[in-house]
Amino acid sequence: MSCPVHYTIQAIQPAAHLFEVTLRIAEPDPVGQVFSLPAWIPGSYMIREFAKNIVTLSAQAGGKVLTVSKSDKHTWHLPAGVKEPVTLRYTVYAWDLSVRTAHLDATHGFFNGTSVFLCAHGCEDQPQLVDIRPPHGLEEAGWRIATSLSVAEGENGAAEPYGFGRYRAENYDELIDHPVEMGTFTLAEFDACGVPHAVAITGRHDCDLPRLVEDLKRICENQIRLFGEPAPMDRYVFLVMAVGDGYGGLEHRASTALLCSRADLPYPGMEAQSDGYRQFLGLCSHEYFHTWNVKRIKPAAFVPYNLSQEGYTRLLWAFEGFTSYYDDLVLIRSGRITVQDYLKLLSKTINQVHKGSGRQKQSVAESSFEAWTKYYRQDENSPNAIVSYYTKGSLVALLLDLRLRADSKGTRSLDDLMRALWLRHGQTGVGVAEDGLYALAAEIGGVAVGRWLQELVEGTGELPLETWLKRFGVSLAWEAASPAPGIGVRTTTEAEGVKIANVFDGGSAQAAGLSAGDVIIACDGLKVTSGNFDKLLARRVAGDSAEIHAFRRDELMCFEVPLQAAPADTAKLEWVARVSKTAEAQRKAWLEG
Repeated sequence: MSCPVHYTIQAIQPAAHLFEVTLRIAEPDPVGQVFSLPAWIPGSYMIREFAKNIVTLSAQAGGKVLTVSKSDKHTWHLPAGVKEPVTLRYTVYAWDLSVRTAHLDATHGFFNGTSVFLCAHGCEDQPQLVDIRPPHGLEEAGWRIATSLSVAEGENGAAEPYGFGRYRAENYDELIDHPVEMGTFTLAEFDACGVPHAVAITGRHDCDLPRLVEDLKRICENQIRLFGEPAPMDRYVFLVMAVGDGYGGLEHRASTALLCSRADLPYPGMEAQSDGYRQFLGLCSHEYFHTWNVKRIKPAAFVPYNLSQEGYTRLLWAFEGFTSYYDDLVLIRSGRITVQDYLKLLSKTINQVHKGSGRQKQSVAESSFEAWTKYYRQDENSPNAIVSYYTKGSLVALLLDLRLRADSKGTRSLDDLMRALWLRHGQTGVGVAEDGLYALAAEIGGVAVGRWLQELVEGTGELPLETWLKRFGVSLAWEAASPAPGIGVRTTTEAEGVKIANVFDGGSAQAAGLSAGDVIIACDGLKVTSGNFDKLLARRVAGDSAEIHAFRRDELMCFEVPLQAAPADTAKLEWVARVSKTAEAQRKAWLEG
């Protein structure tokens, strides 16, 4: 059944945060046309229920209003027997300032297709035409469009570069994989290995664009050359929302949506690279690497995506974890950071894994599978129950890379494994089987390596980081984060005192009966504030006891809590100056690529 699909979208009430969308199909299904909106967005493994933001919806055909019914929370039905072209008109509330959904006010508009474009069932594989119209009431505001959607060349009203007008996608899957930013953003363009790239920054900022562009260019070129030219996209766009305090990113096939603190962007005259800017470059590197690893190299469970329900896989440790390993590694390989910077970033990752006992209870494969129910729905007990497939997955990638290099005397590495994945899966569209990484590691590094990788991924033992880093001239030692004693909690600021966010397994606070949510108001008879609790404990020694008064709900309670020495769970990495020539050569190849 031929079924061309035509959308229009317009910001009709920016102050009320409303987009209006029309969807026209020429030949509706005679047994009753069905429409639905995705329940989640690829790359963010949580049911979001985007349909909750649809405010009004109506349908017409041949000038007549049609009855619309719903069969579940995100599926709409038209009656059978409709022969004329159908127009669906609906409004979408857009007030989520994140990279996952949609946001609209008088300063800008942003949307992911999964939030605004209903899918016409039976038409998913047909070309999708989208007419993006200027915002109502802001026609003179000078808004532009930034998106990696292709211009609908040859169509009446085809958009000019960065202009409103008509765009085209080959199918619905492509349509929802190109987010759109509209507004008065700052724009910069550059070329990476022959591919046009753009950076669009929305929000108030004082970014040093030439510096940012130069850094992004080197990062992008390094990744393109790692997988091999040509790059898999004709054009790429970084969509950046600069805010007072924010952090996040979401990958797409030819773009990424990023949220950052404006202070993290480089500013004119900035000499030393700030920690915030280094973190932002790592975020850009991470999302760009996903262009290959997850957008095109996918778990078999995601081929194709089923966006109406959860998609379970035990492989996120490879798709997010390996990407997390390369995001920082590419920074040093492209000359954006120093060796000491890289060791600092690697230490931070190791610390994040070791701060919670959850790593001893949940494997990184289980973490991947349970992303829907545990990682994306964390609570006060999460540090004691789960491990991150991002951070531990990146350490698994590090170990696999080092072992492949050491065992092969430098002739094999994780780079080879990634290129093999690209050739066999990324370029073919064949999904990676649940045990596919073990088999590929065995093929590249030998059967023992494949089994070893499986043990790392499916076990809960401590990772052998010291052993393998030492072979590459990097020493790992463990030390306490602070000389002051503690009670085994993480706290947040409250007006009345400090609120316990997490109580860690094995800590004296847990043994004494303190719980997450308790608000500590006094320690040894002295008022506790956000700035003095740690100082009060620092004046004591491990083995002492503290009398802590805390509110649980509206009830005042008193606890006698022994003070503990801070655990030696903070990693300290150091570059060993004197190493063998073999170790020096392998270390150089590892960090320079």
